[in-house]
Amino acid sequence: MSGPPAVRVEKDDATGVALVTLDRPGRHNAVDLTMAAELAAVWKGFRYDDTVRAAVLTGAGGRAFTTGVDRSAEVPQPSSPYAIDDPLLTIGPKANDLWKPVIAAVEGMACGGAFYLLGEAEFLVAGEGAVFFDPHTTYGMVSAYEAILMAQRMPYGEAARMCLTGTAERLTARRAYEIGLVSELTPAGEAVPAALRTAAAIAASPTEAVQGTVRALWSATEAARTQAMAHAAPLIALGSLPPERQAELFRGRRGGGDFRER
Repeated sequence: MSGPPAVRVEKDDATGVALVTLDRPGRHNAVDLTMAAELAAVWKGFRYDDTVRAAVLTGAGGRAFTTGVDRSAEVPQPSSPYAIDDPLLTIGPKANDLWKPVIAAVEGMACGGAFYLLGEAEFLVAGEGAVFFDPHTTYGMVSAYEAILMAQRMPYGEAARMCLTGTAERLTARRAYEIGLVSELTPAGEAVPAALRTAAAIAASPTEAVQGTVRALWSATEAARTQAMAHAAPLIALGSLPPERQAELFRGRRGGGDFRER
């Protein structure tokens, strides 16, 4: 017997906006294989659902948007350093050929694999308690896909600092707003209502024009992103520690309890 859905969808037919909620709050909304499949199905479904003209993506519970891949998920890997099976590569709207606008509403932690989703959102709305960080290097992993996506959403130096400092630093919502990663800063707990209001305003315009504009915006950086992504798999395979060593560092949470917010 299957468990409850890991992704919850609520549609407002009056506004044409769908609220998509990552619903594993007990695991900080970490993405397991079930959630990955459900997210892909949601985005593909929206392609055929004319009642949905825009979407807001958030995480349940308020403690985290998502902390990325669930480390308890077992993902078999090919032996070749030139190929990696990454379930997060297919969880975003653009990866599923959806060109209806998606706004990310972030409360709590957004880290690691969260950037696969944030990197494919049109823009971010964040509550004041939100924090952003990338723990990969702390645990002996190359940040490749995440770094590439964030380097196109943030000033290069800010993306580099976040990806290289691992768990030693966390980017506050205020700083993320100052550098342009976050489009709107709200009081804690108000990110979803604010994002829904903006999504409704967008959804009120003819969807053909809106989707064409989303596609045009994405195309502005698509060539550079595609070329960079082609290097990601071998960089991860060649530069990351063996899985058992990563797990050892993760269990020890080296640096995990001592971080600086900026």
